[in-house]
Amino acid sequence: MYRILRQEGRAKRAEFKTVHGTIQTPVFMNVGTVGAIKGAVATSDLEEIKTQVELSNTYHLHVRPGDGVIRQLGGLHKFMSWDKPILTDSGGFQVFSLAGLRKIREEGVFFNSHVDGRRIFMGPEESMQIQSNLASTIAMAFDECAPSKADRGYVQASVERTYRWLVRCKKEMERLNNLEDTLNPHQLLFGINQGAVYSDIRIEHARRISELELDGYAVGGLAVGETHEEMYHILDEVVPFLPKDRPTYLMGVGTPANILEGVERGVDFFDCVYPTRNGRHGHLYTNQGKINLFNAKYELDERPIEEGCGCPACRRYSRAYIRHLLKAKEMLGMRLCVLHNLYFYNTMMEEIRDALDKGCFGTYKRQKLEGMRGENGIMP
Repeated sequence: MYRILRQEGRAKRAEFKTVHGTIQTPVFMNVGTVGAIKGAVATSDLEEIKTQVELSNTYHLHVRPGDGVIRQLGGLHKFMSWDKPILTDSGGFQVFSLAGLRKIREEGVFFNSHVDGRRIFMGPEESMQIQSNLASTIAMAFDECAPSKADRGYVQASVERTYRWLVRCKKEMERLNNLEDTLNPHQLLFGINQGAVYSDIRIEHARRISELELDGYAVGGLAVGETHEEMYHILDEVVPFLPKDRPTYLMGVGTPANILEGVERGVDFFDCVYPTRNGRHGHLYTNQGKINLFNAKYELDERPIEEGCGCPACRRYSRAYIRHLLKAKEMLGMRLCVLHNLYFYNTMMEEIRDALDKGCFGTYKRQKLEGMRGENGIMP
């Protein structure tokens, strides 16, 4: 299922076989929260911009249109017309992000819907049931993402509860996969390591969840307030204690620089809303640094966003035209910027895999970081 092809230090070049195709890693998963990437990006676009894995949100799809609706329509792949791998997160991050709207108990979490205020309960079993209805390729375990600077006592109790939830998730996933009418009997389950910035708590948790022999392991609860240096330190400490024969996923990360640092520390999977969110605001990634198309200096700039880029925006349109669209609040402007940013990320992952294949990732990483500082010195 997961096979390491090459290694350079801790960095891994691998492939991960799933029922919906083989994922070449390291990989960046393109975030389509409600079954679509924000910015009017169609499923057909995902194929053109080299997307390997699409990521959707369990909580949001449960609220609207409802996982039961998606199940009746044949599952998320059929619903959004995408036949490649899909990862669904568990809803656990909403435990963190909707702090004012939830109550955590041993059995699970009580939410108030952000859409209509109705009361929702989600626990490990409910999360697995929703994800089974969605029939995603990879389901994430239900967890609590404690604030990175939370009190040690709170974090310890949270992690212990997250472990108990993981055991329940595994049991329920096995039950669901064995039902006669399940849509995807080969659905995979990834567990999540938590522990905020406390290395000893994270290491102990990594040891315990590794014993459960899951399909993959994620490091969660990072990029939520701690410094980049703290994040890298946690990865240095924790990744060695996760199974070497399973993929490692760093959740919600990050910038191109974060990804390069993560790959160097042994991470296979990444996801982040940065390329789409920044794109919708005219902030674009290039190999010479990040640019803001709203700046007046691009008003008459006839060049593409980046010379030599093969994305749909750069193949046809100028910076000046895309800037005009953004200023006029035309949706096409946002769409072109999002397509460029995702293409940049997916192409960077191709370059990383190629560098690992050739045994020169260290050199590639250094040159990539130096180039992205660019003329304005701004690191993407």
